[in-house]
Amino acid sequence: MLRLGTIVMGAADVRRAAEFWGRALGYVPRDGAVDEGWTVLIPAEGQGPALALGRSTSPVPEKPRVHLDLYVEDRAEQQAEVARLTGLGAERVAWELYPDDPDFVVLADPEGNRFCVIDAGHPRTP
Repeated sequence: MLRLGTIVMGAADVRRAAEFWGRALGYVPRDGAVDEGWTVLIPAEGQGPALALGRSTSPVPEKPRVHLDLYVEDRAEQQAEVARLTGLGAERVAWELYPDDPDFVVLADPEGNRFCVIDAGHPRTP
């Protein structure tokens, strides 16, 4: 049976991306240090998929086909996490596709990679 093991993202500056995602997710470099060309981050505590960051020179798509959804328990936690993540260098994205009363907030990491913070307690979240 297949299982999700690693999520891979491109980054122009792997060190900067590893710093952001490590602090955002509580992840640490698997090999103890960040390599400029390829680094794998793993949860500092517990289980979870790894996040690999590889150097990439391709442009970040405005509407990516794949992105990360990060779940929190409720709206208050969502607002707190959005504030924390923007404090780490993420930016809010002006997303024209928000539904009425959305359960998600679209952000971009310092590299421009889009991700969402999802309110898992929202009635619209499966």
